[in-house]
Parts: sequence; C-alpha cells; structure tokens
Amino acid sequence: MIAEKILPLLLRDFSFKENGDFLQQGICPTCGKKELYASREHPWVLCCGRMNKCATEIHVKEIYPDLFNDWSKNFPAQPKSPNASADAYLREGRGFDLARISGWYTQESYYDHERREGTATVRFSLGGDSAWERFIDRPERFGSQKARFIGSYKGLWWGQGSEVRDQVSKAAIPGSAGVSPAGLEEIWIVEGIFDAIALLHNGVAAVSILSCVNYPSTALDTLAARCAAEGRRRPALVWALDNDEAGRKYIWKHAERSRQEGWEASAALPPDGGKGKLDWNDLHQRDRLKPDDIAGYRHAGKILLAKSAAEKAALLWQQNRQYSFPFDFAKRLYWAKLDAEKFSKATREAEESGLSLDEAEAQALRDHQTVSGICNCLPKPLYYLANPVTNESWYYFRVEFPHDGAAIKDTFTPAQLSASSEFKKRLLSFPGAVWTGNGGQLDRVVEHWTYNIKRVETIDYLGYSLPHKAYIFNDLAIRDGKKIEPNADDYFELGKISIRSLSRGKILTISQDPPARGWFGKFHLAFGDKGVIALGYWLGVLFAEQIRDRFESWPFLEIVGEPGSGKTTLLETLWKLLGRGAYEGFDPMKASSVGFLRTMAQFSNLPVVLIESDREETDGARGRPRQQFAWDGLKSLYNGGSLRTTGVKSGGNDTYDPQFRAALVISQNNAVQASQAIMERIVHLAFDKSHQNEAGRYAATELGRMAATDLSGWILKATLSEKSVLALLEKRLPAYEKRLAETGAKNQRIQKNYARVLSNI
Repeated sequence: MIAEKILPLLLRDFSFKENGDFLQQGICPTCGKKELYASREHPWVLCCGRMNKCATEIHVKEIYPDLFNDWSKNFPAQPKSPNASADAYLREGRGFDLARISGWYTQESYYDHERREGTATVRFSLGGDSAWERFIDRPERFGSQKARFIGSYKGLWWGQGSEVRDQVSKAAIPGSAGVSPAGLEEIWIVEGIFDAIALLHNGVAAVSILSCVNYPSTALDTLAARCAAEGRRRPALVWALDNDEAGRKYIWKHAERSRQEGWEASAALPPDGGKGKLDWNDLHQRDRLKPDDIAGYRHAGKILLAKSAAEKAALLWQQNRQYSFPFDFAKRLYWAKLDAEKFSKATREAEESGLSLDEAEAQALRDHQTVSGICNCLPKPLYYLANPVTNESWYYFRVEFPHDGAAIKDTFTPAQLSASSEFKKRLLSFPGAVWTGNGGQLDRVVEHWTYNIKRVETIDYLGYSLPHKAYIFNDLAIRDGKKIEPNADDYFELGKISIRSLSRGKILTISQDPPARGWFGKFHLAFGDKGVIALGYWLGVLFAEQIRDRFESWPFLEIVGEPGSGKTTLLETLWKLLGRGAYEGFDPMKASSVGFLRTMAQFSNLPVVLIESDREETDGARGRPRQQFAWDGLKSLYNGGSLRTTGVKSGGNDTYDPQFRAALVISQNNAVQASQAIMERIVHLAFDKSHQNEAGRYAATELGRMAATDLSGWILKATLSEKSVLALLEKRLPAYEKRLAETGAKNQRIQKNYARVLSNI
C-alpha cells in the first residue's frame, strides 16, 4: 500500500508528530507555521489549520508524484490478478472503492510506435467498439496525451450498465436499487469518467460526456424515449463540467440547448482552487462532497447561469451577505451596493404581508440593490512574479473583453494597482480597456485579487537554470530529458516548482521536428573539419553551466579569417540550429556599456557572439587610431564570474551581481590580441578560402535557404540528451587531455579547453 510508503516521508519532510489517528503540528509549506495535519491511516491530504490566514490543502500526489506515476512497476499484473496495476491506480491514485466498481473497467496496454514507449492503461467501454483508456505508467512520456479514445463517443455518455453502456445503471447509483434511469429525479453530467465515479461514490447519479464539447444528444434522446414509454417524468439535468474557461462556456451552451429540448436544467460548479482547479475526483479525495458541499456547488452553478448582472448580484449577496462588493458578469466588472437600512425595513414589511423570509429578502434585493459598471472589461490576476535580487515584483494579468477580441496578458506593478489613476492609465494600454471605478472600489478589488495569489518563480534570462536543473525558454522547457510545454497561464510546472523567464522577447523559435535530413552532410561540405569543430563547441555551449559546475570553466571560442572565408555563413547556420534566424552576433563597440552588459547577461547555456570587435588602424578621414576592445575585462567570464556590480534600491548595502551563464564566441577578421591569461582561455579557429570549392559553395547556399525552423530541432534533441552528453564528455575528457599533452601542449589550461571541445565532436 502506498500509505505505508508515504507515512515515513511525511514524518521526515514535514516534522509531523504522531498523535493517535492523526499526524499533527507539521510545518506548513505555505505559511511556515506548525499547523499542518493529516490522517495517519489515510494520509492523502495535508491541511493547514490556519483556516482564515492560510487554509493550504495539498494532496500527497502533488508532493510525491513518483509514487503515483508508475503503477505497473509498483503493482505489477499477475496471472491471478491481471488488473493489479489498474486496481492500484483506481484505489490508491483515485480513491475509489474497488468493490463498488468491479467489472466496470479492464487493464489494457498501449504502445506508441513513434515514441517507442508503452504503458498499461485503465480502459472503460463506451458501448460497441468504442472505449476510453487512461495511461497509468509515466504518462508524461506521451507529451500532452494522457489518455485516448477508441472509436467514436459523439452524442454518447458513459454511465455504467450491464447491458446499455450509454445511460445510467441502477447498479451504479448507491441506494437506487430497483429504480430505472428514467425514474431518477436528476442526473449530473460531468466531463471525466473519474469525476462521474467520484460523484457516484457520494450518492450523486452522474454520467460522463468525456469532453466538454460533446453534447450527449443520442443518450438524452434515448433517455427521453424511455421516460415517455414508462410514463415517467424526465429527470432534471445538472451540468457540472470543470471549472475552467471551456467548462464554464459549455455549461452555458449545454444548459441552454437542453432547456430548448424540453429538459429541466441547472448547473453545479466545483470550486476554483485558486492555485489550480479542482475537479470532482479531487473533491472526493479531499472528502468535500458532503451534502453541505454539494449545496454550495449548486449555488455556484446558479451564479454561473445568471442571466443578468442584477440576478448574479442577488445570488452573490445570498452567498456572502455583504452590502457592497465587486463582481464580474459577461466579462465586465460591476459594483453591487445595497442600502442596509432600506433593505431591512423592506424585508420586515414583506414578511408582515405574508411572504417567507427568503421571498421577502428576494423582493427587497430587487427593490434596493443597485448595480453599476466599474470596468468595461475583465482583468484577472493569474499569479505573482518577483525578482528576489532586485526587489522588483509584478502581477501577471489576463484581460478579457466582452467582444470577440482575444484576451491580452501582461504585467501590472504594485504601484499600478495601488491608485485608481495609475490603474486606469495602465489598463488603457490594453486597447479599449477603461476603468471607471473609484479608489475605494479598486482597493476592494485588489484585496480580492491578491489574497493568497499563486506565486511563480522567475529567472531573468533565457536558457539553463542551474538551481532548477532545467532549460527555460519562452515556449518550451526541458528537464531530465523531458519536454514541458507552458500551461495556459504561460509558466512551466516542474513538479512542485512553477517557473517562467522574465525575458519577454521571443528570440528563439525551437521546432519540435527533427532537423532537415542531410543538413550535417551539407554543413561539413561547406565548412570542412574546422566547421565541425565549431559545431562541437556549439554543442558544448548548451551544457556550459553544468560543465562549469563540474569542471569550473568553459573556454571562449575565436573564429577569425579573411573576408569571404565563410565566418558569417557559418555563424548564421549555427544560430539556426538554436532557433535564431538571420543573426550573426553583435558589435560591442557599437553598444553602450549598459546595453553590452545586458546582452551578456540575457542567456544561459547559449552563445554570446561578439563580431567585428577589431577596428582598422585609422577611423575615417579624421585619422583617429583604432579603438581597442578591453578583452582583459572578460577574463572572469571563463569561470562564469560576475558581469557587473550595481546597487539595489534598499535601505542597506545590497548589491546585484549578475553572473555570466552563457559562452563567449569572438568572430572577426583579425586575431585577438590580449594578455596571455586571456589567450589561454580561447580555443582558436582560423578560416581561409583554401577549403572552398563549387560543391561547398552550393552546400552553403542550400543551408542559407533553410529557415531556423528547419534546423532548430537540433537544440531540442541535444538538450533532451543532456544526461548522455555529459556522461560522454566526462568519459572522453581524460583521454583527450592525455593525447594533447603527448602532442606537446604542456599548458594544462590549454589541454583542458581543447579537450572539452574535442569531447563533443
């Protein structure tokens, strides 16, 4: 049982104290207080006891995902128990009672021939040849695909039955023995099969439509026909899809359509988890499907289906009993205000006239609650970002509009949220967005927006983050040999860590496809063996931080040669391998000191190429002597040293020292002339025209015609192979250092530098 493995981990990681059936006084990972508690026998959910100030609630599979990720390994199928892996997944991973779902599923397998990966699956029949199955062995290997359909499910729903699989069965509904589906009072319609099973475990008749876009027309027609044949009233439908943008949209659409078809329809909405949505299965595992909880979810569904801002305001008042509050409706912000004195008087008078309290309050609300617009769009904060070194912080927002225009995402600073005038000015940078509220209203809105908001870690560069052991680009992350796509809110989820880069420019466009076939042959033909050496250095650059961490340093590369020797074409081709087209490098002599230092700091495990740093002896007609670039100032970059030191705006002596995390490449016509310390740190490559021929020129032309997207699959393949590349480097290094020493290279730094490049070829 997984609980037996989890218990010692919880005691170790959260410093729990065992007290009978409970684990208590654990350290909450959110607030840091010793208020965390859990069940000792069923330690699936950890809760913080500070309900008003923290209320953190964490499922253990979020903390120890490896224990819930490879069910065939941990619970292998046996001849006598062919469903052992599936059983464990449903019991331990989903919290289901296997006795209640016996015979509803089978354990099967799936193999992806393209990825050459296989997994056990939990399969549910949808009737006929159709089925749905969930991957249960390390599903992240299959990218965004965690499940698959077999056959068609259009117009159907999943509802367990012995004969008819597309409608609810009496056997699946606790306490409904002898009652046909047509005799039910209501049916909840959810998205996932596991959501339906979770509700069935809690006495709620539920079916799964498998996707929010699937309207179960066939299933509803069948059920309507049965009701008519048996002379029974149709059951009411409760649309209870996921609480995300798509789920809410289709609850609206499906509820309206079903009403037009003669069904009584309402909605129920699972709560917004704030730091991540919760579905019905999540709520089942957290024991939050009790009758009082269900009543709250029904009320949330009523609020969702409100047909006017006034109707929604009245429903919200019933929920929060506040006399003034902000709310959104139809992608606009509104302010509701209720005159407390007039409301109380009107309620008393209505009760005295014979109305019930609920009826009296509803009438008084209609007469005395006012609703006014305060923003013609809907700003929604997604998460908080901060640079802990510079003390800068931002709130990342999505601004939606009531028209058909796309939502816009961008940041707001704390200063822009602190005053109505500043907020109005910032919001106007979103085309058509206008704030008309006052300062007090903004304070209430911001208080609601920022309370317990999700926090996302940041890096202020693109590339490899050594502390996180991951490559972070704008639209792709790579960690432990796995691709990770950004989520809908533009950050990456790396296990327990949420992270994104603060770099805003999309400098690299990385293709998911392999590089164009035959590119390396053309590359070698065009640039010869020295080009291959440059390519070996380029590969090593992608692991510069790891190499510095293990071996202290990574060398510079110098590419020199007469004009026309192919330096520019070589560098442009190498950049295409990284996803950057039509780029060679930048001239440091044309950059300001701040611009130069920012360029040097904006990448990690990517090259920074300095071009044309040398100058002719005279500068135009004025006859000024050539400018000399201060190469000795870059000496510390060899070890990933500090680029600059600046003061941080604070009351203390804090400073900001950005480190050099990239790799330095120098390309110019003349060789670098600098101190011996600098020259020893450089791997030198001199190009001339001797290798050029007609075939090479044609190959170079072919490479020039290729776009960055044709070649940038190279960086993806290389970074996914991080572990094997570094292992090969470590294995080869001693032999290359020895060979270089035997050929006469006595300087140990030179031996190390050239050996590290040769190890990547």
